[in-house]
Amino acid sequence: MNGAKISVTTESGQPVKEVTSNAQGTWDVQVDKPGKYKVTLDVGSLPQNSEVRGGTNVRTPTVYEGNCSTVLFALQPKAAPGQAQPEEGGGSSFWTRAAQLTFEGLNLGLIIALAALGLSLIYGTTGLTNFAHGELVTLGALLAYAFNVGTGLHLIPAAVIAVIVAGGLGYLQDRLFWGQLRKRGTGTIAMMIISIGVAIFLRYVFLIMFGGENESYAQYTAQPGIEVGPISAAPKNFVAMGIELSVLIIVGIALLRTRTGKAARAVADNPALAASSGINVDRVIRIIWTMGGAIAALAGIMLGLSQNLKYTMGQDILLLIFAGVTLGGLGTAFGALVGSLVVGLFIQVSTLWVPPELKSVGALAVLIIVLLVRPQGILGRRERVG
Repeated sequence: MNGAKISVTTESGQPVKEVTSNAQGTWDVQVDKPGKYKVTLDVGSLPQNSEVRGGTNVRTPTVYEGNCSTVLFALQPKAAPGQAQPEEGGGSSFWTRAAQLTFEGLNLGLIIALAALGLSLIYGTTGLTNFAHGELVTLGALLAYAFNVGTGLHLIPAAVIAVIVAGGLGYLQDRLFWGQLRKRGTGTIAMMIISIGVAIFLRYVFLIMFGGENESYAQYTAQPGIEVGPISAAPKNFVAMGIELSVLIIVGIALLRTRTGKAARAVADNPALAASSGINVDRVIRIIWTMGGAIAALAGIMLGLSQNLKYTMGQDILLLIFAGVTLGGLGTAFGALVGSLVVGLFIQVSTLWVPPELKSVGALAVLIIVLLVRPQGILGRRERVG
C-alpha cells in the first residue's frame, strides 16, 4: 500500500527515522547499530476502508549485526458499521481470522514442504544432514532475481531457467564435492559439520554478490487482493499454491511409479543391497541431488513471491525445514510433506493466541510433543539400534 507512514524509534524512545511506504507497499530504514527497535504504523495514514490485522500497529523487531530485520503490517478490510469487529475470544470475526491464518499456514507449509522434500531425499539416500540446504533455497530466489531484474526477463521464464540452473548446480555439488567425500570414506557426522561450513561460505558469497538490502521481483510484487469466502489473498498466492501442490504430487508419483523413483527408495532402504541388485547407487544419488537442488530453488522462488528477497532467506527458514522433515520422519518424502504442512499451519494459526514474534514456538512445541510420543516421526519407521 502506498503512502503509509511508519516511524522507527529505539527501545528507549529515541527517534530514528520516519518513512512512507512506496507503491509496492515496502519501506526501508537504515539503523546505526544492532539492538531492539520500536516500529509504529500511523493508522491515520491508511485508507478509510483498511485496518491492521490483529489490531496492533506496533512491532518490536531485533536487528542483528550484518542482518536485515523484516517488519510486516498485514492489512485487512475494515468492518462496516454494524458488522462484528475482530474479537480475540470468539465471534464470527474470530473464525474469519482463523480461516485466513489457516490459508496462510497452508501456503507457508507448502513452501517448507518443497524445501524439506529435497532435504529428506538427500538424507534418505546419503545419510547427510545438509545444513547448507537453506542456501540452495536462497540460490533459487537470487538466480531468478538475477535473470528477472538483471537481464530483463519476465519472472516466469526467469524462474524456469533458475530452477534448471540450480538443478545443474546440485548435480555438480555431488559430482565434484560430496561424492568425492563419500569415496574418501568421510563419515556422516564429519560431512554434516562440513555442510555447516559450506552454508556459512555460501551465505557470505550471496552477501558479496547480492548485497544486504531487501529486494523484490520486477513482476507480481503488488497485486490487489481477491476474496474467496472468508479468505483474502493476492492472485499470486493461489497460483503459487497450485504450482507447489502440483510439483509435490508429481514428485510423489515419480517416486512411486518410475524406475528411478523405485531405485531411489531402494537406495534409501539399503544402499549395499541396492548396489548388489545392479542399481548404480552413485547415479541415483546424483539424480536426487539434481532434483533436490531444483525443488529447493523453486521453494526459494515461491518464498520470494511472498516476502522480500534477502541473502539470509534460506537460513531464516532452515529450522522450519528441519522441523518439517523431523516431524514427518527422517528420510521419508511423504513424511516431509505432512510434517511441513503441520509446521506451517501451527506457525500461522498460533498467532490467534500468541504475538507474531513468537509464532515459531507453537510449531516447535508440536515437534517436541510428537517426537516424545512417536520418536520416528509421523510417517517414519521404527529402527532397531544395536
